[in-house]
Parts: sequence; C-alpha cells; structure tokens
Amino acid sequence: MGKNRNKGDKTLLQTPFGTLRLAKNVAKRFRKTVMELQRTTDSLTRKDIGDWRMAWQMAINVENPNRQRLYDIYRDVEIDLHLAGCIRQREGFVMARSFKLVNGKGEEDQKAAEWFNTEWFKQLMKFALDANYWGHSLIELGDVTTDTNGRKCYEWARLVPRKHVSPEYGRVVEQLGDDWEKGVDYRSPEIAQWLIEVGQPDNLGLFLKAATQTIPKKNALAFWDTFAEIFGMPMRIARTTSRDGKELAKMEKMMADMGTEGWAIFQQGTEIEVVESSKGDAFNVYDRRIDRANSELSKLIIGQTMTIEDGSSMSQSETHLEVFQNLVEADCDMIRDMVNNQLIPRMIKHGFPIKGIHFEWDYGIDYTPEQQVAYEQLVLDNYEVDPAYFQEKYNMPVGERRQQVPVIGSTPPDDGGEETKGNKKQHTAKPQPFFD
Repeated sequence: MGKNRNKGDKTLLQTPFGTLRLAKNVAKRFRKTVMELQRTTDSLTRKDIGDWRMAWQMAINVENPNRQRLYDIYRDVEIDLHLAGCIRQREGFVMARSFKLVNGKGEEDQKAAEWFNTEWFKQLMKFALDANYWGHSLIELGDVTTDTNGRKCYEWARLVPRKHVSPEYGRVVEQLGDDWEKGVDYRSPEIAQWLIEVGQPDNLGLFLKAATQTIPKKNALAFWDTFAEIFGMPMRIARTTSRDGKELAKMEKMMADMGTEGWAIFQQGTEIEVVESSKGDAFNVYDRRIDRANSELSKLIIGQTMTIEDGSSMSQSETHLEVFQNLVEADCDMIRDMVNNQLIPRMIKHGFPIKGIHFEWDYGIDYTPEQQVAYEQLVLDNYEVDPAYFQEKYNMPVGERRQQVPVIGSTPPDDGGEETKGNKKQHTAKPQPFFD
C-alpha cells in the first residue's frame, strides 16, 4: 500500500541513491531539468550529417548563437585516430621549435627566457593551437606565484569551458542554455587582464569541415564490422530427420558450442554442412571509403598527404613538405602575435620584469650530434676558440688548450735513389715490376 501511495506522489523522486522529497513548487521544474539532461546524454551517442547541419545552423544564429551541440559533435570528431595523428604532427612542429626573447636592440635576453620556460606557458601554447580546430579558445591565467627557484610565474593556464563562452558577443554564461545577454562581459578591462583570447569570434574551426569525413568514416567502420560478423565466418547447417525436442535442443547446443577444434555427436541421418560465403571482400567498398576519408582529413589539417602517409617519390614529398611547413609557419606567427600583443602586456601589468622584451622564434640551424661534432672540429682546426664556449655548452670544466706536437717524419731519399749515412752513400734497390 505504501509503495502504491508513493508512486502517485510527484514530489518524490526515485534515484539510485535513494528517494528524495522535493518541494511542491520546484518538483515540476526539477523533473523537467532531469529529462533534458537525459535527452542530451542520449543524443551524444548518435551523430549523423543531419545533426551536424542542425548544430551548424544553431552556431551561426545571429541573434542567439549557440555552439553547444556543435561542440558535442566536435568531441566525436576529436577521437578520430587519423585526425588526431595529423593534429599531433602539426602542433608538434610548433611546440618543439626553439624560441628566444629579444630586447629593443634585437639582442637575445637569455634571462628573460626563463620566465617562459615553464609548464604554464607550454599549456597556454597548446590551448592557443587548439583554437585552429575548435574555432576559439578563452584561456584564463592563474594567480601570480613563485616557482622553486623563487621566480615569478602563473599558477596555471586553464581553458574556460567552450560551451559557456559566446565569442560573438564576448560573454561567458553561468548556466548552459542561458542567453548571452545574461553572461559576464569577459572583454571588460577588469576581467580581460587575466584572460587570453585566441581565434576570431565567428570562426567555427577546422573540426566543422572534418566532421563531414569523420561521421561517414565511423559509419563505414561500423558497417564493415557488421559485414565481417555476417559474412566473415562460414555458416554451419545441420539437417536431421529427428522430431524429438530433446534431441533437437541437444543438437542446437552442440552447434552453438562448436568452435575451434569443436566436435559433436549426432544421430544417424544427421548431415552437417559448412557453407562458405560467396560474397567478395569488402575492400573496394569500406576500406577505400575509409582511405578516402583519411586522405581528405590529411589535406584539411596538414595541407597534403605524403608527410603522414606513403609517398611515391622524393620530389613530390619535398613539395608536400613545403606546403606543410607553410602551415607550421602560420601557426608560429599566430603564437608570436598572441604572446607579444596579449601575454607580455599582461605579464608586465602583473609585475614581471620584462618591459621592452618581445617574443621571437629562433630560426637558427639545428644540427644533429654528428653534424655538431664535425662543425666544432672544423672550427677548432682553423681558429682559436675560447674554452668558455665548451664549458658553458657542455657544463664541464675546461682548461687551457693543449699545444699539439708536430709529427716529424723520416727524410725522403733523393732523386738518385741514394741516401746519405755519415759520409758514405748507400745505394738502395729499386723495386722490380711484377711483370717483366
């Protein structure tokens, strides 16, 4: 009786953690919120081109732009393995490049570079590069603190959740689904001094285009798995004249359990037939569609295919590498402008002693260890080198350079084939040719 009575009470909510009693004035609103959250969770499991087009339409709405559904699709796009490899390759070239801090005279300031050789700056660069694919990144700088060496640094660099940001109007909303007018203006001077904004307000990123390939690719992989499940293994057919239900059930169990090195005992008159699939392989249908999707993704992210896939010739690969390097240079320019125009002014305002310093990439030649040894040996053989160079570079004590003793060889014989020993001349035998 008590169970039936509680079932009709709308102020009671059954949860895995127990029964909650809600106030009457909020019960209806709370249940509506729970239903909306559940519906959103279900929609994340099924994405197709129709969902992508609808999410795109919502994101470009002029009066009330909303990128939440589009970002849900971007989450599915992001886990594509080939796409992730392309992004890692492109971002890796930027993150691995050396940089330097120079003063107004163009001289390198190695002491100023110590303020940027930190974890928070690397994380800031990573979030900034992600703006190429998501369209926009709003990065928050942590409180100013000191590191283990006593130098000033930011506690962290953290990404503001993209679903809460409306870059078209420069607002951050507290609750998902709220209009941008209810949000906080993050471009106001009081708040902007702790924020770094990367990306154009109306840019939706490269993931918008990548979704046109990752969604069909995911479907092709799922269909291929279904094809392999149906046609990959031969079908086993058992024919019998028995009508005994127990015997039929026994035969069914034997057929179901018949796997590797399987065996079974059947009644006389039972026939077992193994039918091979007459369908051809799915290579021309599914594998080529997946390869085409990977090729399109490579062209989108890294501008070509041969630096991440198999190439056909050295000349073509060099051309593709030049295209890829142009994209890397564009990313480097974006990072440089972000640091010089946004980060350094904020650091100066927060008390970092880097006034008059600007960020530049170090385009010096990077030698391999073998090339470095050959280069240094060439210089040592022809010029005098200050020992402080090796002491500073290799962090090892270096003394004065040793004077090399020249090697004195024996006196060559004269033209007559004779050599002098004391006051006498001795004739040396000339070598005879092997053939007469």
